Amino acid sequence: MKRILITRPHTQADEFADKLRSAGFEPVYFPVIEIKPIGNNIALERALSKLDCYEWVVFTSVNAVEIVLDNYSPFLQGEELGVKFAAIGPRTADALKTRGITPDFVPQEYIAEAILPGLGDLRGKWVLLPRAEIARKELPEAIFNAGGVPHEITVYKTLPAQPSLEGLTALHSGVDIITLTSQSTVENFIAIAKQNGLDPLHLPNNPLFACIGPITEEAAREAGLPNVIVAKEYTTDGLITALKHLEVL
Repeated sequence: MKRILITRPHTQADEFADKLRSAGFEPVYFPVIEIKPIGNNIALERALSKLDCYEWVVFTSVNAVEIVLDNYSPFLQGEELGVKFAAIGPRTADALKTRGITPDFVPQEYIAEAILPGLGDLRGKWVLLPRAEIARKELPEAIFNAGGVPHEITVYKTLPAQPSLEGLTALHSGVDIITLTSQSTVENFIAIAKQNGLDPLHLPNNPLFACIGPITEEAAREAGLPNVIVAKEYTTDGLITALKHLEVL
């Protein structure tokens, strides 16, 4: 049974781990990031109190949905909010739906740049982007170039996590596959490996690095990680499908 390292935050890893077990893999928890919401977020409160000034609210991650809707729900009550919602990826869309908001647009490709065509004519219109502190700039730049006014508000930080002894032991002894689900997981995995006496480019057992999508893949390749593969569908389910395909080759 192949051992697979899960690098996403522990709070988001259980469902992924269960699906890996069902697919015949042995998951090993190795969180390399943790999500810290921005406290006392006055900028976000002000934006949410004037939602009718925006044409769109675009959520690019489940983290942003959870932080905004679970902590600032009084601002999002009522039948008519006067704004449209867009979500990148099915999990982000599902997170909105479970909190009572049906997205007006979800792009077929689960990357930020793919969302622009679905937002329509943005000239002179404001777009609210609740995001991570280190979010990529391609989306706000694309909105600006289309004549829109992107309003980025940081709602959470991505911080390095302290991996468990079990995870470090597994990494030192050699795992078969390491899953990477964001640019920050790539960066923090490399840093943690080095801090614990390992060369991330030459790990025991020469594992595969399985990336959830092209942005993560690009970060992994730029970092020099070997044996990189990428899911065709940019979700954890797509990642598992790719890994199962490798099993039968």
